[in-house]
Order: sequence, then structure tokens, then C-alpha cells
Amino acid sequence: MTNSISVVKVSGHCLDDHELIGQIAAVVAEADSSLVIVHGGGVEISQLQQKLKIEPRYVDGLRVTDADSLALVEMVLCGSVNKRLVRRLLSAGVDAQGLSGVDRGLIRARKMRHESIDMGFTGEVVSVRGEVITDLLERGITPVIAPVSVGACSNFNLNADPVAGAIAAAIGAHEVVFISNVAGVLVEGKRVASLTRAQALDLIERGVIHGGMIPKVESALAVLSSGVPQAVITDLEGWAKRGGTTLLASDAKSRLSEGICQ
Repeated sequence: MTNSISVVKVSGHCLDDHELIGQIAAVVAEADSSLVIVHGGGVEISQLQQKLKIEPRYVDGLRVTDADSLALVEMVLCGSVNKRLVRRLLSAGVDAQGLSGVDRGLIRARKMRHESIDMGFTGEVVSVRGEVITDLLERGITPVIAPVSVGACSNFNLNADPVAGAIAAAIGAHEVVFISNVAGVLVEGKRVASLTRAQALDLIERGVIHGGMIPKVESALAVLSSGVPQAVITDLEGWAKRGGTTLLASDAKSRLSEGICQ
């Protein structure tokens, strides 16, 4: 690949809002780098579970996926959410193709291990066939990937954050962008432009980064651990304007030490 590649993880909270999906498609259409989109869809999965009187179960923030829930996950993520996003991208002029981790054995998975809970069909990444994605990018196609993946004896439901990181590492992407409903990491009420790993861990330890921001930052740090140069936490507006907070490798220069916050 001659141009840079960004893997963009879009939160499920952005994908049940038709206006936001249209805005996402417009930003993708104007992108000046190759994009790989990985999406969630947990909100719609939980809504469907409740309609069918299946109680959603979580442990450590992760969905415990039983057999009935796996069928719903496949239907929602690989079906309605994926095709809704692909349709809007096509309407915006993006040559998009929907995939799951099952297609062509793109993402191999195994059952997630937990010390006290049987995680059922909740899985974790074993390997990624990066050439499946790079082949599409070389042909000008934007892959749109649902994080349902293939195991030895069944499919598995995977969290989209580590899937995005694993894909980025496999294809040599220069960044992972996590898009949700937060503009970035705040310090003293102001968004920080960038942080090193050490600075982020220090802010977590001191309670400056807290609550729901902690798992977002931990997902970004996991991306750095996989060898990807940077990870960005932002919302849709920040992504469009190259804003948000960029997490950098420990040897990179951070703008927090320069006092540059927005």
C-alpha cells in the first residue's frame, strides 16, 4: 500500500441514529487515506434480547453470549447494522463492502477465558488474515467489518475494540480511531490533544481519567501494545476535524507536557 491506512471503530451508539450514519458516510467519502471500518451494535442487540425476553448478561463490561444470544448477534451485527452502514456509504459514493470476521476466515477466534464465568460464545482474536483486507483496499474498496468471527467449532461474538486493534496490526495501519459520543480525554475540563502511554496510566491512577473513559483509554493503549503507532479517541465531529485525543507510543512527544489542551 502506498498511502496510509486508518482503522475506524464506530460505536454502536452512532449506528442507530440515521442522521449520524449519514454524517459518518459523508466523512468517509472525503477521507484522504484508506479506511477500514469496524463497527459495534450492542445497543440494538440488547434491545432485541429484551423484546425476546432474553436477559442481557455482562461481566467486566463484556457481553456473555449464550447460544440464543449468538444467533441475535449474528443477525444484528452481520445483518441489519452492517448493511445499514454499507447502504449509506454507497449512497455517499463510497465503494463499500460489508464483511464479518467469518467471511474468508478473516478473523479466527477462540472462546474467551474468564476465571469465574463461562463466557459462552464470547470470543477473543487468535489471528487475522490481513491480505483479505489489503486486497480490497488496493482495489479502492472500503471494508465494513462486523466483529463476529470464526472458531474451530462455532462462530464467536467479539468486542469490536480489540478486533479493530488486531486488524490494524495485521495490515500495518498507522492508527485506530475510536468514534463514540465523547470528544476525547478531558483534563481540568479541557480536551487533551495527545498523551503518551505513561501519562495516560498516570491520569488513570490519579483518578483524572475515570468512569467510562477508563475502558476507552485502555482500548487505545492495547492498540499501541499491538505495534500500531497511535490511537485516537474522539466523536464524529472531532474525527471530521482531526480532533480528539491521540494516544502515542511512550517514546513519542506528547502535547500534554506542552500544556496544549483544547
